[in-house]
Amino acid sequence: MDLKDKRAIVTGATKGIGRAIAESLIREGAKVVVTSRTASDVESTVKHLNRISAASAAGRVCDVRDAEQVKALIEFAVDEFSGLEIVVNNAGLGIFKPVEELSVEEWRQTLQTNLDSLFYGCHYALPHLKKEDESFIINIGSLAGKNAFPGASAYNASKFGLIGFSEALMQEVRHDGVRVAYIMPGSVETWFGGQAPRSESWKLSAQDVADVVIDTLKRHPRCLTSRIEMRPSRPPKK
Repeated sequence: MDLKDKRAIVTGATKGIGRAIAESLIREGAKVVVTSRTASDVESTVKHLNRISAASAAGRVCDVRDAEQVKALIEFAVDEFSGLEIVVNNAGLGIFKPVEELSVEEWRQTLQTNLDSLFYGCHYALPHLKKEDESFIINIGSLAGKNAFPGASAYNASKFGLIGFSEALMQEVRHDGVRVAYIMPGSVETWFGGQAPRSESWKLSAQDVADVVIDTLKRHPRCLTSRIEMRPSRPPKK
């Protein structure tokens, strides 16, 4: 896919991986709608992206756990740039506690943010994506989607679910000109863990993930790299 003038949505786009993806799309000539739950973050991100390329970014506040808000987001993006070819479902939440200590609300928040939002975004975007000659959905997963670990029951469940959802959807829409891929990063140096990213780290960077997103989108239409695992090349020795 040639990304020049392609229209995209990136969720969870004001920090970390999502922001790096949005910026990389802009640098490739795409037009991008960014979203998060915080209006000030959306506003500052849009200003930053439009300094890279004028009138290439727009933003809307959206809680991806709410189906009606996601529907409105899709409609906003289609109206703003007269169409939609790319959806990157990146918004994510991690709450790490033993099952006994995990509250019902924390369980629901994790599954709603990491899994329900995928359905909402794809459900409402697909009618628009199918109108285009070629289009793409990329879901940002995690190696936690195949490697369970203690204290991550909700997170593991959501990311295991993302894999099943993505693989089923990929087979459903592949003959409609819509390619579906999911990317599974390991440890990434971002705000996800609640601490500021460090400039020097053994972890992957957000830009590493963004580069893989761009490479995936730019492959020839005959080629679908549907599942991509990423991990730090030299993690600390155990």
